[in-house]
Amino acid sequence: MDAQSPAPVPAQEARAAPRGVVGTSRAAINAVFNGLALAIMALPAAMSAVEFRLAPEREDIFVFWGQFASLIPGIPGRYLRRAYYRMTLERCTLDCDIGFMAWFSHRGGRVGHRVYIGPQAIIGMATIDDGAMIGSRASVLSGTRQHRHGPDGRLEAFSLAAAQRVHIGHDAWIGEAALVMADVGAGAIVAAGAVVSSPVPEKVVVGGNPARFVRRLAPDGDASRPAGT
Repeated sequence: MDAQSPAPVPAQEARAAPRGVVGTSRAAINAVFNGLALAIMALPAAMSAVEFRLAPEREDIFVFWGQFASLIPGIPGRYLRRAYYRMTLERCTLDCDIGFMAWFSHRGGRVGHRVYIGPQAIIGMATIDDGAMIGSRASVLSGTRQHRHGPDGRLEAFSLAAAQRVHIGHDAWIGEAALVMADVGAGAIVAAGAVVSSPVPEKVVVGGNPARFVRRLAPDGDASRPAGT
């Protein structure tokens, strides 16, 4: 071989290079779109911030713009929703995915990395840890005490002071149309349509109304077989 000839590139390295370039390009494009979405939603976020400063107990403006953004379809809506909540929630990452017609009812929400929130989901005062998935039409309420009885015995409207934080652990999976009012442990699965009114331990499957223990997950997280088999 000529001493000046370049050494051959191994096949694996040759294949890896284009993938690295593609990944870098996607990250750059994603950063640009996130920046544009943040700029577009800056005014709504500022209006929400003014509302919080002047009347901390009120969330009308916060909810209005969240519901407005929820109605924007497709990829633009995904970027605009998470940009708005990045600036208005207590915590929201820019790598989460908030589906069409999904919205937060309280600005106290916290959203971790790689969280998926399906279409038409409604999230209250909740912390959703990294990697958790919320199915479409699911609701995560602000605890179990949504209303109180007044002096006359009638139910009163919801009060933010009565809200309780619900914690969804990392990599938990909340099924479609589930209703969650209590903590769900890391790696747990809540079946579709289940009603969770008491805490769910880590790495178990629960289902029904009220939600009951179904099985314990295998160490690898596979719900198809019980642990120890």
